[in-house]
Amino acid sequence: MNVCVFGLWHLGSVTAACVAEHFPTIGIDPDEAVVAGLRDGRPPIMEPGLPELVRAGVAAGRLSFTSDIARVATADLVWITFDTPVNDNDEADVEAVFRRVESLFPHLANGVVVLISSQVPVGTTARLEKAFAAVAGGRHVDFAVSPENLRLGKALDVFRKPDRIVVGARTDAARARIGELLAPINRPIQWMRVESAEMTKHAINAFLATSVVFINEIAAACEATGADAKEVERGLKSEQRIGPGAYLGPGAAFAGGTLARDVAFLLAIGSRLGFQTPLFAGVKQSNDVHRRWASRRLGELLGPLAGKTIAVLGLTYKANTDTLRRSESVTLCRWLVEQGATVRAHDPAIHDKSAELPAALVLAPTVDEAVRGADAIVVATEWPAFKELTADRLVGSKEAGKRPLVLDANRFLAAKLADDARVQYVAVGAGAAQGAPQS
Repeated sequence: MNVCVFGLWHLGSVTAACVAEHFPTIGIDPDEAVVAGLRDGRPPIMEPGLPELVRAGVAAGRLSFTSDIARVATADLVWITFDTPVNDNDEADVEAVFRRVESLFPHLANGVVVLISSQVPVGTTARLEKAFAAVAGGRHVDFAVSPENLRLGKALDVFRKPDRIVVGARTDAARARIGELLAPINRPIQWMRVESAEMTKHAINAFLATSVVFINEIAAACEATGADAKEVERGLKSEQRIGPGAYLGPGAAFAGGTLARDVAFLLAIGSRLGFQTPLFAGVKQSNDVHRRWASRRLGELLGPLAGKTIAVLGLTYKANTDTLRRSESVTLCRWLVEQGATVRAHDPAIHDKSAELPAALVLAPTVDEAVRGADAIVVATEWPAFKELTADRLVGSKEAGKRPLVLDANRFLAAKLADDARVQYVAVGAGAAQGAPQS
């Protein structure tokens, strides 16, 4: 089976590289710079193990890249993998993806299966089917859906070893071809109708988003009452009706647009079709409030921030990626600069200033240079290298007799810092009277 992967940013480059382990694969993207980079083994976004996998596929002759969309005509299955653009209001530019798929219509072979994994709202596949029917010229194409399920920094492992794979398809022929495509992954396939597969993606992300804001609202109550949200988390997860795998961990607000995008999709669907979605509206409102946790706590603990020095550890959206867009750390840095603070930041993946970063931000080459003499240290992105930070290093960075102030929303460094009296350690959901969480 010949596979074409259309759209080669994060989702597409990972998909193409992984599929090429088993099938001849052509990756297509209109951006010639992205194509040229992939041909040289340089994916457009940082993902551990991806450059090596791309180079192996190209060297073996199973993987190639082009910007010529006419090459899609050779494919038995076309996998749509454009990352849907999301603006700062969590609104997705679905039409940008729709137009990309429409551009393939003149080149699709009769009998091809088009599998959509781009992040689009329920009903998009039906729209594409209708649009193709108007120009089909006697050709038959099966459209199907398999919602993307990747995670930055862990994408290869998630693609190769998913819990299960959700697929929506309308015909036996489409199910047979997609089954052949997914057989090497050897994981259960949840077959369902197309609209159900589209809705499943919204439902999963909305459920995860609801879980995040639920535990963070509990955490706010814990901070105000002397309770510890990590202990409450333990109580929740030991309840049989909730369970140990529940997505309940007090910490930072969800960011990056992934969860927020699907909450926005559901809000828009309710508005368009005339049914109420008060829960999802509340999820967005609660998360927006919690996004200000670090700035609120800094103000409470330090007073006016003008003239203060704040060290920010981590700038990227998450660890093991170099993505700055939609990073809560970058948003915090901008706010701190606006307050008149001096901001020194260190991130293992960011070595040069870029347009996303405030001009006044000082990019420190090491953790020690970032924290030296700082009035507060904010752990913003959980890079494994930061685990090496000890109380001894922090105390040594301050004037004698002064305790370092560390804000660590997710308790990433709790094992080393939370119980050390030399450090003022502050985490989401940790009441003032509480120490480190128990295991």
